[in-house]
Amino acid sequence: MTTSALPESLAQIREDFLELDQADRLILLLEFANELPELPPRYADHPDLLERVVECQSPVFIFVEVEDGGIVQLHATAPKEAPTTRGFASILAQGLSGLTAQQVLDVPDDFPHTIGLTEAVSLLRIRGMTAMLARTKRQVRERLAA
Repeated sequence: MTTSALPESLAQIREDFLELDQADRLILLLEFANELPELPPRYADHPDLLERVVECQSPVFIFVEVEDGGIVQLHATAPKEAPTTRGFASILAQGLSGLTAQQVLDVPDDFPHTIGLTEAVSLLRIRGMTAMLARTKRQVRERLAA
């Protein structure tokens, strides 16, 4: 993986995970799950605007905004009963929001595999986070093309 393309926000998150042992990484993931930002009312009232990430076992929905100046805001929702998935959504929402569109597009596709959770959670869950990242990038490209 090329770390040069990793924005500071995601590099810090990855470093935070890698400094911990496996058990503590799961605790940190649960902390992220509790910190998933609430949806803005404009999306909470219109769930039809959100895209389902079907690769996730739990119902996860995302929506990307690209503001004037090319700044990305990632909104996500995941059930509290699915803390792993919710934690992954929170990592991406917190790590990608506020970046430029190009910074988001430059995030390596394998980022979810690099934060030290592949032994702690199932590959299926890692694949779900990878799908969230891929959909986020696709939505960014779509917003830029519009």
